[in-house]
Amino acid sequence: MVKTKDLRAMTIDELEAKLMADKKEQINLRIQQSTGQLQNTSNIKKVRREVAKINTLISERKKNS
Repeated sequence: MVKTKDLRAMTIDELEAKLMADKKEQINLRIQQSTGQLQNTSNIKKVRREVAKINTLISERKKNS
């Protein structure tokens, strides 16, 4: 998990790339959960919150630009 301070240091392009990677990870975790292979279910919550943080930062930057 990336800290908010580190996310704020990234550019918009880097944030969008990280967002896409996290969304892919979120899909993989959902698939693992549905097939019963997921051991640590708290990872889903962590990834979901990180996606929300990134979306918030992207929208803040676009609003201020």
